[in-house]
This record gives sequence, C-alpha cells and structure tokens, in this order.
Amino acid sequence: MKHLPRKRFGQHFLADLSVIDAIVRAIAPQPGQAMVEIGPGLAALTEPLLERLGELTVIELDRDLAARLRRNAQLTVIEADVLKVDFSPLVPPGRKLRVVGNLPYNISTPILFHLLEFAEQIEDQHFMLQKEVVERMVAPCDSHDYGRLAVMLQWRYEMEDLLRVPPASFEPPPKVDSAVVRMVALQRPAPVDARLLSALVQAAFSQRRKLLRHPLQPWLAARGYEGEFDLQRRAQEVPVHEYVALAQALQAVAGPH
Repeated sequence: MKHLPRKRFGQHFLADLSVIDAIVRAIAPQPGQAMVEIGPGLAALTEPLLERLGELTVIELDRDLAARLRRNAQLTVIEADVLKVDFSPLVPPGRKLRVVGNLPYNISTPILFHLLEFAEQIEDQHFMLQKEVVERMVAPCDSHDYGRLAVMLQWRYEMEDLLRVPPASFEPPPKVDSAVVRMVALQRPAPVDARLLSALVQAAFSQRRKLLRHPLQPWLAARGYEGEFDLQRRAQEVPVHEYVALAQALQAVAGPH
C-alpha cells in the first residue's frame, strides 16, 4: 500500500538514486559500526546503509512507517519523537555513535541542539537539511549567515557543506533547496558550560545590527563580569573561540555550581 506523505510530519521522501548513492558514499558506513538514522521514511537511505552495516537503529515518529520498518529483522525501530529520545543508551560500550538522517525541516534546528547534548558520545553526523540552514551552520565569522547556530555547532563540530540537492530529488518536492552537511565531533572541544555559552550567544545576537555594548554589556554586568571584552563590535564580528573564552571567564566569575 502506498504511503501518502504527511504534511504535519514535514515528510518529503528522497527518491533520486544518484543523490542517495552520493550520500551513502559520503557517509562511508563500515560493517559493525553503530549507526542511528533519524526519519528513515520509506527507507531510501536505510536500505543501502543496512547493506553495508548489517544492522541499524532507526527513529521514526510516523506509526504506519514504523510498522512497515519493523518487518525488517535487521532494523531496531524506535517509534518516538526524536526530540525526546535519549541517545546515550544507543551507544555501545567503548564505541561512538554515527548519526544520519533526512531531518524534518520544520524542527531541524531543535534536533541539532538536542543532539549537541550527546556530542561526547557521537563520532559524526550526516544530515539532509534545508540549504539555508546548512549555510547558517557552516557560516564563517563576519558573514550574513553567522549566528547562534554557527557558534554553538562550530564550538563542538568540524562542519562541511557536502552537496546540494534540488527539490526534484524528493517526493513530493519541497519548496526549498536542500543540502547535505557533515558534522565531525571534535575530540577536544574547549571545555565550557554549553547552557551558559548558548545564553551568552543568544544575548549577543538578540540585537545583531547594534554594537554589542547595547545587548551584551548589561547582560555581562548582571553576571558580575568586569573583565576585558571588545563591545564595540557587532555580534557577527566575534569569532567562535572568543565567545567560548568569554563564557569560560563567566564560569570563573560564577565559581563552581
């Protein structure tokens, strides 16, 4: 029975075999690796991954699709909202997890932030996303697309925009262009409280057209920070490592929790 894509789940199923092949080659799955696929849908990517891996865990919210996927004994199917999934139990002892998926575009950013909590246990991530979101993820400092998303992800991962995917590659075609991004978790990221860094960056970019002394000076003062930081810049002019260093300095001011 044909599955009709559901708008409420943001379903657009990848159907272009050449694109599927390019993505699988980019992921380069090896037998025995622990991998989780988010939103397998009609298994366009699932099947070639499974051929190479031997087994695979998938997270699928759509009840009908989950039931269909369970027919394959090599698949472990988690029928759940990915934003509520704890990835820690999915990591085999002494190994790291690889995560892949064609993410629902309407909740792609929350998914990226949710996975950030498990970055220590993750080797890499390969995601299909809306092209504009990928551009914001990989954006360099002092560019139009550079913002909170870029800072938070680039602190934790090495990012690469791999390939562009046109709407015609999907069924039904989305109204936007897509792209595939590679995110390799950094082995030794700068040690910093992720929540504090996120709050700091959010405050900095809350008035991105103004100099930082407007949004950030009062925010820093409220936290007792009296150190040096050039506030005569806009938020997008501050590189990732400077935001991280400022968050570390704030941690030192606050002392141990």
